[in-house]
Amino acid sequence: MEETSEEPPSSAILLDNCHFSQVVFTNVEKFYLPGADLTCCYTLTQNIVPHRKDWVGIFRVGWKTTREYYTFMWAPLPSDTPSDTSVQQQIQFRAYYLPKDDEYYQFCYIDQDGVVRGASVPFQFRAETEDDVLVVTTQGEVEEIDLQNKNLRKENEELKESCAGLKKQNMDLQEELNKMQELQNSLESLRSNTEKLELELNSLKNENKHLKELDDCREAELHKLKEQIQSVTSDKDHLEARLKSALDHMDQLQSQVLNYEKEVETLSLVGREKTEELESLKEKNLQLRLMGTQQVKPSLSTGQQNHDFMKELEEQKHLFQILQAKKNEADEENQVRPWHSSLNGIQDCSLSLVSSSIHPYTNTPLIVPARGPSPQPGCLQARTNDHASIRKCPMRDEVFPEDVKTPEAHVQSHLLHCPLCSETFEKANKQVFDDHLFCHSLE
Repeated sequence: MEETSEEPPSSAILLDNCHFSQVVFTNVEKFYLPGADLTCCYTLTQNIVPHRKDWVGIFRVGWKTTREYYTFMWAPLPSDTPSDTSVQQQIQFRAYYLPKDDEYYQFCYIDQDGVVRGASVPFQFRAETEDDVLVVTTQGEVEEIDLQNKNLRKENEELKESCAGLKKQNMDLQEELNKMQELQNSLESLRSNTEKLELELNSLKNENKHLKELDDCREAELHKLKEQIQSVTSDKDHLEARLKSALDHMDQLQSQVLNYEKEVETLSLVGREKTEELESLKEKNLQLRLMGTQQVKPSLSTGQQNHDFMKELEEQKHLFQILQAKKNEADEENQVRPWHSSLNGIQDCSLSLVSSSIHPYTNTPLIVPARGPSPQPGCLQARTNDHASIRKCPMRDEVFPEDVKTPEAHVQSHLLHCPLCSETFEKANKQVFDDHLFCHSLE
């Protein structure tokens, strides 16, 4: 029921300690009309010093402390007057804040310390009845009362309108309060979301820091990989250059191999032809030997035949020497001796043919082993020269040592064999052999 939101100063001081004579209330009626404004008049004596926190309250009779007020109004400060004189003051209470029952009330003046400085006689809020007082009125007073009633009705309507406006304003305020409450809830929710977002932000910052560290590590690894790639690229270029050189060399070797194969085919053809000629000569020699055994007497014709045979034998020896020279050239070019056995067979056959010819003095065939010593000095010298040329190493251009029993094994000691194919290389050309193996690794 207060007229302001600020609570007045009060205390629990007992009535025995109060000074009721320092403020005197005047013109206090016994009855005040309900629903009408009330004017309270009082006098401040020289025993009290007014303060801006002093107030005048309406208390129900029987109150014990100043906290039991029904409504109050702040006491106005008096104008500048001497402190040794009394001051008349008045306060108007609005009807809206006054009590609505018919209990007894009284005015009390309370200072800033909550101490009562003055109190009025009791009064009630109700209309006077004829039993209470005999009212003698004139026509003028009636008209004045009617005018007051009219004014009171008008003021009552205004108060009703004001009350409706206040109710509407109260509803609006309540709606605004609800909105404010919703906004407060939204604000709390936003704060909660903000805290969650801050936690997520901190987590993202930590994760970002970790990712940056990983990025730095990966950049270092990438730098190392780039260096390795550059090194591998350099090695690749070097290997490509070596591969190209090896392929070129291989093309050259293939070309040489083709040429060697052609030459080998040619030599094989020649060897077959010479073998056929030797077979033919063996048959002729056999026929001549048979004819020599059938002949009974030596004659000039037999000497002539021997002469012819010796001439033919010399031609065969010359042909053998030519074949031996070609064989040596083929061995030097191919680095192998594929035709050694064939030529040894040709040599053995030729020596057998020479040894088995008819002796010019005895007119009888002389059969000598293929590799045995010849009884004739000329034939022995020829065989010695041919035998020395056969024991000569085609790889180093030197005669085989005496302890070498198989010349093929000695020749193989100068060669390198590819474990993946049947090609052979000289040990002096080891780089060519290594390039050849590298070409196999690239396949």
